[in-house]
Amino acid sequence: MVTRSTLDPIEEARARVRLRYQRARKVHPGIPQIGLAAERLGRKVGAKKLPAVQVLQRRWREIVGEKLYPFCRPEKITGGKDGRVLTLRVIPQAAPIVQHQVETIRQRVSVSAGGDIIAIKIVQGALNTSEPTKPRRKAPPLTAAQRRQLEDSVSRIENSALRAAIVALGAAVLTADDSPTSPVLDAGPIK
Repeated sequence: MVTRSTLDPIEEARARVRLRYQRARKVHPGIPQIGLAAERLGRKVGAKKLPAVQVLQRRWREIVGEKLYPFCRPEKITGGKDGRVLTLRVIPQAAPIVQHQVETIRQRVSVSAGGDIIAIKIVQGALNTSEPTKPRRKAPPLTAAQRRQLEDSVSRIENSALRAAIVALGAAVLTADDSPTSPVLDAGPIK
């Protein structure tokens, strides 16, 4: 059953226009969210206690893991009203890989940095490798017995230039560093 309004259609249209632009307000706005107020207060007080970017740089390998560590480094942390933004320096070839892992990195860094890292900004460029490198150990020279054994093993080679090259190679192999970066070959007698 359809009933007609007893109001004038013009007055009804005016009333709709007024309602469109004038909304009712709550009588009592209510209390502010306690969690939001606590977070704001905690951010102001806790900002001085949060770790600096140097702490992140020292712990970066354990934060991001061995797969992403060679490709990115934390550069700086900037603050704002809502939270802090971490700037990562990433080598250009690995930027898409790191971009896909940004949310995981943000969560891990946020746990390490106090919980208010809201975003990660990626800057492409060369990494500053400030890790201390171990000084190379000077290789011990060949002993006379080792030199004699090496020359005896190549004595049957007739070409003197080839023999000298093989002796030099054998000496280099025998005096090579045992570190994983320079593999040591098994230098047995040449037959």
